[in-house]
Parts: sequence; C-alpha cells; structure tokens
Amino acid sequence: MTSALPFDDFRNLLDKLPPGDTTAEARVRTLFAKADKPRGSLGRIEDVAAWLAAWSGRAPPVVTRPLMAVFAGNHGVVRHGVSPRPVAATANAVELCAAGGAAINQICIANDLGLKVFDLALHIPTADITGDAALDERGCAATMAFGMEAIAGGTDLLCLGDLGVGNSTVAAALLAALFGGRGADWVGPGSGADAAMQARKADVVDAALAFHHGHLGDPLEVLRRVGGREFAAIAGAILAARVQKIPVLLDGLAATAAAATLHAVNPAALDHCLLASLSPEPAHGRAAEQLGLRPFFDLGIGHGEGAGAALAAGLVKAAALTSSGMAAALRG
Repeated sequence: MTSALPFDDFRNLLDKLPPGDTTAEARVRTLFAKADKPRGSLGRIEDVAAWLAAWSGRAPPVVTRPLMAVFAGNHGVVRHGVSPRPVAATANAVELCAAGGAAINQICIANDLGLKVFDLALHIPTADITGDAALDERGCAATMAFGMEAIAGGTDLLCLGDLGVGNSTVAAALLAALFGGRGADWVGPGSGADAAMQARKADVVDAALAFHHGHLGDPLEVLRRVGGREFAAIAGAILAARVQKIPVLLDGLAATAAAATLHAVNPAALDHCLLASLSPEPAHGRAAEQLGLRPFFDLGIGHGEGAGAALAAGLVKAAALTSSGMAAALRG
C-alpha cells in the first residue's frame, strides 16, 4: 500500500532495511582461513569477497551481471557561474556515452560491465536552490522511484556514477546541510573552477543554506530542496539495491552526497555499499570519513562518469573469482 505523502514510502523502506547474510560472509572468511597461505595475506581482497557474499547471499560469491548506471541531471544554480563548463556539456557527455566514445564505455568493455546512462530531463534544469527548492516533493519522490528502476532486468553488482554540470556545488550544499559547516568547508575545484569561482560556489552554498534554513532537519527534505535529479535517482538506486540485496559500488562526490542523505535517515543504509574511488575534491575525503567509507582507489579522477566504480568492479569480480577458485581447490 502506498502513502499519500510521497516520502513516506521511502522512510518505511529505510526503517526496515534487510540485513546482510552473516552466514555467507562467515563461510567466505572461513574459506580464506583454511587456505594454504599466511592468515589475512590477501588483505582487503578477503574483505571484499566476504562483503560480496554478505550482500549477495552466495558463498563463495560470483558476479555474472554487473551494471554501471550513470545518472545525468542539470541544475538551475549554474546560472550563478559556479562552473567553467556550459550546461550543454551534460547532454554532450550523455551523447558521447551513447556513441560509445566516453571513458566509461572503454572501462566497461575492459571489465565486461553492462552500461546504462539515464538522461534525467536535461532540458529542464532543477530550480535555483538559492531561491527555491530544487524539486517539489512529488518530483523528488518520482525521481527516486525512477532510480529504483535502474536495476530492472537484474544485476548482481550495481555501480553508480553521475553526470551534471554544477553538481559539485549541489553536492557541497547537500553535505553542508547534512553535516554542518559553511560553503567554504565543502566546495572545491569541481571541473576546473579557479579561486574566484570557488569563492562564488561557497557563496552560493551559503545562500542556499540561508534560504532553506529551518527546513533542513529531514534528510529527504534536504535532498529535494538543495539536491538535484541525479542525486535523487542515485539515492533511489541505492535503496532499491538494498531491498533486493544487491552490492553497490559508489563513485564520485555526487554519488557520495546522495548516499549521505540515506545514511542520515538510517546509519545502516550504506552497509551494502563500498566506495570505489576518491575524487580530488577535498570535501569527498571528509564526507567518506563521516560515512565510514574507505575508497579502493585514489587515482585523481575528478569526473569520469563513474570511471572509478567501473574500475573497482574489476577488483570486486577478481575477489569473487579468488574466493570461488580457492574453494574449488580446497574441495579438490
């Protein structure tokens, strides 16, 4: 039964999150302990395999249908000059992905990942968050529901990334609203902002926080007021994956900020998630630490349409094969 209030259904899901399969996790850890090697010698590979078992319910785990989902959105706040790139660059990037010419296409081919890129009404940017809510409640809830549909068709590993000119400013506003602080504490260079532009970004974040002051106590309200469509869709995808017990790899500042809204509702909401890579944005490391997420990589990838998650998927697949291969050897 659905609620008359759009966010209530998501709150109900977040209140009743399914736990991981501790039995499957323990079986994988026992497998590594029995192997003829120094205890713990495979380091984080063992942890990744155990995590994958816990959230897939399979021990040893396997990855056969990994999916890279990239959500693209545009933002009204760009009118304040917070990015050196024009709004049209978002649609251009989506078209490049569709043509197979983006970096993410090549990494997905290399790691045998499915790829879906979602255009979230790029012709209609969200409202300017310095003087209005980015989305109304129904629009935000509908976009979260759209994100939940990203896993339709089935997947056993969900990788999440984003595209959106100006979304590092929006991510900074989300993180400041959720964790506290001023704009200057959370803004960074984004896609190449100089010092003057970064100062403008900080002012924009402060203006947004001031305008929405008094309405930022509810994390989902924060998401709809100072977030954007790609943030809402990513939050929905993370939640759907948890309900269906699908492991998730997060990538980039925007995806991390979207995840933070769920964490603020229920601190256990990201237990099925790992952080793929750390971006050069100073705020990303701070947010990851606040969320208890330790990245796989720090490759200096500023904005690669989810490139870090696609790269990390290769590592997760290798961890699964390591576990299953060792299990077969022990049985033999």
